[in-house]
Amino acid sequence: MKRPWLVYGLAFIGGLVVFLIFLSFLLSFLMFFKEKDFGKPQIGILQIKGVILDAEEYLMAIKEMAKNRGIKAVVVRIDSPGGSVGASQEIFEELKKTRVKKPVIVSMGSVAASGGLYVALGGTKIFASPGTVTGSIGVVLEIPNIEKFLKKIGVETETIKSGTYKDTGSIYRPLTPKEKEYLTEKVKLIHDQFIKAISEERKIPLEKVREFADGRIFTGEEALSLGLVDKLGNFWDAVEEAKKMANISEAKLVFVPKKKSFLSKLLEEKSSSILEALFLKPWYITTN
Repeated sequence: MKRPWLVYGLAFIGGLVVFLIFLSFLLSFLMFFKEKDFGKPQIGILQIKGVILDAEEYLMAIKEMAKNRGIKAVVVRIDSPGGSVGASQEIFEELKKTRVKKPVIVSMGSVAASGGLYVALGGTKIFASPGTVTGSIGVVLEIPNIEKFLKKIGVETETIKSGTYKDTGSIYRPLTPKEKEYLTEKVKLIHDQFIKAISEERKIPLEKVREFADGRIFTGEEALSLGLVDKLGNFWDAVEEAKKMANISEAKLVFVPKKKSFLSKLLEEKSSSILEALFLKPWYITTN
């Protein structure tokens, strides 16, 4: 005996399943386009937080934003006490390259001192809040000495080296007077690089910069009066300035790179800290 209702029922269910699958694909497609905002101008947001240990991730993000035609301007949000000299200089140089192609607006957060200030110099314009802590223009080179501790636990070390200064900064002995003089000279050279960068980028006479480049910190208001920043304002003021300089009225904010998980950041910071402790390295960092 034929059961047409069963055939019709199965056909209806099959059709409903196909329709739901099609609807799911359609919604996903629409959500994809909504998320991308194709055709809508974008502003790239680069967040630099914490101690600047390595520049690689930031450099890749800056390059990505520089070549992306949809990104009309870049806002760099800095909340950092500084970091290693090399990393700070690398980010600064890459921002300088990018500002030739599109506006780069820097927004200083709570702290943008030492290496954080160095990075900020790469922007087209710099914003700071009145109470932002910046400045701390100087170099720190700290060398631990565990010689006495090792002697207490009965450990002795011997060093075979190829040159007079090859083991300068060894944690197993104090510095000799000649080594201290040698390292002081290097610190001065690196400090001069910082002073020169400020003078050139902020159009402040070199001797004027030397007067306040002694490691002291400044508030955002003081930095404005010294010519270290262009305007007082928050992150959204910087975004508005970016839109204005890019000649756009609306823009989608694109955060590059994407935020990492707490565990990833923790593991990265801990491993970096251990590695940094093993090598002699000068820092553009505030210790105030």
